Amino acid sequence: MSVIFSTYNSEEWLEKVIIGFSVQTFKNFEIIIADDGSRDTTKALIDRLKIEIDIPIIHVWHADNGFQKSQILNKAIVASTTDYLVFTDGDCIPRNDFVELHKKFRKKGHFLSGGYFKLPMDISKLISNEDIKTQKCFNLNWLKSKGLTSNFKNIKFNKTKWISSFLNTITPTKPSWNGHNASGWKSDLLAINGFDERMQYGGQDRELGERLVNFGIKPIQIRYSTLCLHLDHPRGYATRESINKNKKIRQETKEQNKKWTDFGINK
Repeated sequence: MSVIFSTYNSEEWLEKVIIGFSVQTFKNFEIIIADDGSRDTTKALIDRLKIEIDIPIIHVWHADNGFQKSQILNKAIVASTTDYLVFTDGDCIPRNDFVELHKKFRKKGHFLSGGYFKLPMDISKLISNEDIKTQKCFNLNWLKSKGLTSNFKNIKFNKTKWISSFLNTITPTKPSWNGHNASGWKSDLLAINGFDERMQYGGQDRELGERLVNFGIKPIQIRYSTLCLHLDHPRGYATRESINKNKKIRQETKEQNKKWTDFGINK
């Protein structure tokens, strides 16, 4: 298995995420960091962590040319050396059973659709590497002691299998390819030509999932089974122009039942 996530000049968050993957209950996987043109300090961090943790890390980088996340994710897909790919983001700390559950639920002819729990900035910053190693940051009472408010979404911290299964079944949220928490077979991603590289911020993950469905790959909802903590951060790259452009591409994918993009891995 391969775990793929993107990053850009976010060393503080990136280290937390890598530490999260270093303490997984299932260890037989590789990490592929899709680096959208980060500075040298990001490479220095990755080089240090390659030595400190026992999970192999592949660092895929290209020069900074604005928001080119779709392009670097395609390069990461090509660089992967396994047949099953788990996708998350460089701002999402995985719970220690994250990879194990993606392995457990994977199924031929399907992709997995998970969710995330978004933290406020103050809690995002105070989580230490030790809090991740001990999994203290996934303890709801600990989070509440740090200021997390009560909310129905807090049920995502539940680890009871039958409750998770029940919630996955009844949730009105449609399973889709969620870039923070999704996985699928490499052969299926190659068959639809990966991410559409015309797309910038705003739904490029969903569009990929829509082409997978058009290709005949069915989604499986694991929204309440797998958990990652989405750390807060500013999004200066989120523009109305890019979002509208992506909406138009997604609309074409739906209306034309597209299974392939001419703007993906193979040009």
